[in-house]
Amino acid sequence: MRKVYLSNTPRKEALQIFLNGVEMPCRTEKLPVAETPGRVTAENVFAKFSMPAYHSAAMDGIAVLAGKTFGASDQTPLYLHPGEDYKNINTGELLPPGFDAVIKVEELQVLDDQRIEIIAPATPWQHVRAVGEDVVAGELIVPAQHSLRPPDLGALLAGGVTELEVLSKPKVAVIPSGSEIVSAGQERKKGSIPDFNSTVIASFLKQWGAEPFIQPIVPDVPEELKKAVANALKKFDLVIINAGSSAGEKDYTFSIIEELGEVFLHGVATRPGKPTILGRVNKKPVVGLPGYPVSAYLSLEWFVQPLIYRHLALPLPQREKLPVTLGRRVVSEVGVEEFVRMTIGFVNDRYIANPLTRGAGVTMSLVRADGLLVIPANSLGFEQDQNVEIELYRPQEELLHNLLASGSHDLIIDLLATELKKRDPRLSLSSAHLGSMAGIAAVGRGQAHLAGVHLFDPTTKEYNWPYINKLLPEKKLHLINLAYRMQGWIVPEGNPDGLETIHQLADLKLSFINRQKGAGTRLLFDHLLQEANLLPEQIYGYEREEYTHLNVAAAVAAGTARVGLGILPAAKAFGLDFVPLIEERYDLLLSESFYNSDEAKFLLEIIIAPNFQQLVEAMGGYSMRDAGKIIEKRS
Repeated sequence: MRKVYLSNTPRKEALQIFLNGVEMPCRTEKLPVAETPGRVTAENVFAKFSMPAYHSAAMDGIAVLAGKTFGASDQTPLYLHPGEDYKNINTGELLPPGFDAVIKVEELQVLDDQRIEIIAPATPWQHVRAVGEDVVAGELIVPAQHSLRPPDLGALLAGGVTELEVLSKPKVAVIPSGSEIVSAGQERKKGSIPDFNSTVIASFLKQWGAEPFIQPIVPDVPEELKKAVANALKKFDLVIINAGSSAGEKDYTFSIIEELGEVFLHGVATRPGKPTILGRVNKKPVVGLPGYPVSAYLSLEWFVQPLIYRHLALPLPQREKLPVTLGRRVVSEVGVEEFVRMTIGFVNDRYIANPLTRGAGVTMSLVRADGLLVIPANSLGFEQDQNVEIELYRPQEELLHNLLASGSHDLIIDLLATELKKRDPRLSLSSAHLGSMAGIAAVGRGQAHLAGVHLFDPTTKEYNWPYINKLLPEKKLHLINLAYRMQGWIVPEGNPDGLETIHQLADLKLSFINRQKGAGTRLLFDHLLQEANLLPEQIYGYEREEYTHLNVAAAVAAGTARVGLGILPAAKAFGLDFVPLIEERYDLLLSESFYNSDEAKFLLEIIIAPNFQQLVEAMGGYSMRDAGKIIEKRS
């Protein structure tokens, strides 16, 4: 039977319910000091010995009795005899009996008969490390419940502590479930999904101080899942079940936890992450995470990280927050706390943030994200140009050097990002695939450093500048060619439908995958329709949209579309065929202020470099014959 959500509990309330209802057994273990970085002390640790344990020299030079040097000056130099008045000494050596000071070697004048001339007196205990200067026997080195850092280890060893008692890491079972799930290295057949969630979940757990153990994949069989959970509870402090937490016919996590113990809640008022299950069995915490990756990782952070940090008596880390200006409108639904992954760049002396794909299954949105925008449950979202606060995934300093590329998608932009990072490790390039028209608008508003554009104007038969002139008539801009590229039909291997013309596309009623409104490829397709005297409604799938060439190719490869319009490298990436149609010019639009920056100079140097051009042309379907050429400018 399907299990509907028992609750739609606010996230903070859900966490409190969970923490109040569970506990993990506290154990300790004794480890050598060298093995304890990042571990938490179980008790106060006191020094067994003083460091240094004797009076020692803090400098290279000579040991003297300070009283014998009084009266030395420029006018009345004092001469010291070896053995009787001084002894040579090196840093760290025991201060000889009868001496109480050290004179640095730089302040000595050695005479031929080994006498030493000094022209200033020594003060008692100068340049001497007294007993216990660093660590005193019996003093507290580190308190209990202290997370050990590298310098702590030095102080412990200096104080004679070679091993100590630390809190044992909580042991966590990670149970991947689902009949469609296979090991990541296993052959992928149609309908199978590689288990990458377990590795990510385990990595987070390690980072937070727990010890994860990934269990064998359990199919959608209630008895097997129940057995796996029951066995895990015997050996582990916390059990995490990944997938099967929603309301599908084969989602058994809720019923298994309920049968073995108690479910606190099923469903959290968040997006993503709603189908989260929090419960306990024999007081031990059991968590059912959603199967979608983003949902799973965020839910893990909201509920499991606080549990682990509480167990280890550590303060929960807080992310740095940054005020930013939104480059695009972000809408939400009242009653749900939403978490939107964002890219951030520093454009015209302000931080600009744009949303990434919001799907709960889009792992790459977390890979590319610079921060997280939290939309409160009582909000409908935020408007373009509105100032908001974002939780940062990366240090603010890094974002100062993050270039924002908007507009049309092209694989060359990804290559540029890689080469830019090689030139200067501080620099990065984030791309928002909004389409050429939106890219022009973003540059015009000062919310992107550059935009990729490939807009064909049927009236003038020109690319890009007619649209830029119309949309940004007074803006100071530079339009620079990046490449010429071939657009064509992306079709299954062997082109089984024999597709060549747009008339065939309409006549055969082939399932088409289109690009989003405002994309240059969408405008090109509309132009081809007009030239062929065809209407959009004659194309099956005209309204279905994707945002990148790779996504178009992925749809054709998956069989959910028969054809799409795109570029050759996207087809090659999925082993598809490509039918060339038309060569188009793909340019980069830069504001004048960015064009004059060092970062833009780096980009242009990369674009005109022969090795980079060879790299691009090797992908197929590109010509770099005018790469770096200024097509138009308005200063």
